[in-house]
Amino acid sequence: MDLILYQRDDCHLCDQALAVLAQARAPEFSSVFLDDVPELEVRYGKRVPVLRDDARDAELDWPFDEAQVQAFCGA
Repeated sequence: MDLILYQRDDCHLCDQALAVLAQARAPEFSSVFLDDVPELEVRYGKRVPVLRDDARDAELDWPFDEAQVQAFCGA
């Protein structure tokens, strides 16, 4: 599993997503910020935060809750 959280600087939804990921005890993930990355802005700009599993080519869009994160991560 290769998890990435796509997010923005100063994003209250992203802060909420981080709290949900902590509550769900999500596996380790990388944070990628869209700011100043035009390719990512086009793909994720209106959807952030987005949790992506590169290994499975799967994405979980916000809003998500603890149970959804656990199911997405296979817990």
